[in-house]
Amino acid sequence: MVLDNLGSSLRGTLDNLRGKSRITEADIEDIDKEIQRSLLQADVDVALVQGLSDNIKTRALEEEPPAGTTPRDWVLRIVYEELVELVGESTDLPLEEQTIMLAGLYGSGKTTTAAKMAWWFSTKGLRPAIIQTDTDRPGAYDQSKEMAERAEVDFYGDPDEDDPVKIASDGLEATKEADVRIVDTAGRDGLNEELIEQIERIEEEVQPDRDLLVLDAAMGQSAKSQAADFQAAIGIDGVVITKLDGTAKGGGALAAVDETDSTIAFLGSGETVKDIERFEPSGFISRLLGMGDLKQLTERVERAMHETGEEEEDWDPEQMLEGTFTLKDMRKQMETMNNMGPLDQVMDMIPGMGGGLMDQLPDDAMDVTQERMRDFDVIMDSMTEEELENPRIIGQERTERICAGSGKPEDRVRELLEQHKQMSQMLKQFQGMGDGDMERMMKQMQQGEGDGMGGMGGMGPF
Repeated sequence: MVLDNLGSSLRGTLDNLRGKSRITEADIEDIDKEIQRSLLQADVDVALVQGLSDNIKTRALEEEPPAGTTPRDWVLRIVYEELVELVGESTDLPLEEQTIMLAGLYGSGKTTTAAKMAWWFSTKGLRPAIIQTDTDRPGAYDQSKEMAERAEVDFYGDPDEDDPVKIASDGLEATKEADVRIVDTAGRDGLNEELIEQIERIEEEVQPDRDLLVLDAAMGQSAKSQAADFQAAIGIDGVVITKLDGTAKGGGALAAVDETDSTIAFLGSGETVKDIERFEPSGFISRLLGMGDLKQLTERVERAMHETGEEEEDWDPEQMLEGTFTLKDMRKQMETMNNMGPLDQVMDMIPGMGGGLMDQLPDDAMDVTQERMRDFDVIMDSMTEEELENPRIIGQERTERICAGSGKPEDRVRELLEQHKQMSQMLKQFQGMGDGDMERMMKQMQQGEGDGMGGMGGMGPF
């Protein structure tokens, strides 16, 4: 994640304020230094760093916290608000008919981003199409077509045509039934006159509603000058930051946004078409500070439930709240979790479960959890319908048969049965819960503090 080290450092510094009844100037100086150090290490522009740290220091020392607010929570709120201000707003991308042109250098991830964006628009009920105009890079057409097929969206390209402007023109006609057209352009090792001329000609032909600059998160400080060059050539309405799943610091992208007076549209990570999310500054910073992101979490849950077919008549989630929770239900939950993306990303979105708690886990903790979930799935494949519906009937003899069929040890089978038992007990806590009780529980989850997550203990490896 962009500035992930910043989030880890800030959480550690803010934890030093726990239990304090007042904030001293020395406390603020420590936090201020930590912010500056972390931001500079993340390749954020010096001027932006200085402005942010000055604002935090001034507000923390001069503003009065609301009654009943702890010093730590008050500083956390200030840091949150100033970081949201730093990253800016999200690029305006209405869910309506529009044409978007992507620009960027070689290796920035334009072709992959085009497919990811098209897939994202398709999940919003729109019909997107990709128009591939890159005639310079060998394999660009084939890669783009394959990615479009994975995203299950319309595609146009012409591997026999050398003129990218002609391809763009023909593509607009061929995809006129689409709601959103995403035009992918060629790149270069550097922004030279040839590339500028080509992009300007395509833009004149396409007349896009928005020009988005695709930036590799590893660009560092050079992202600022690159953004300035593209801004002068075609104008930039928004930035897409890619490859956030690596070790990239990502702070250079913030300088690029500031340089072009634009905003961030999407964040991309991973190689699949689903590894993209709409940039929402409040949720992004909330995750950074370990406060969760319920909006993004809700979107992923709804998407995952749709992909696992949980609308089917043979599985009713409401039955779980009526006391019937089978291993089939548990498997559906596992499938949903798997479709929500990498488990560490999902955990970051749950208030109180990300941030500092994730920092304390061993590096391979998420891998171990995913392995257990895969083992559970294999074990359930070796169970009968009766056992899946009523796991209480599984004794030693049945356990031995399941182990032989799945190739998994008895301990893993018992873990599965114990996990099911814990989840059943947890769901019973929700039975008879009124709206007021539910609201109080959600409020505690959003606070992400102490016993606020106590009710999640039965979730085990999930």
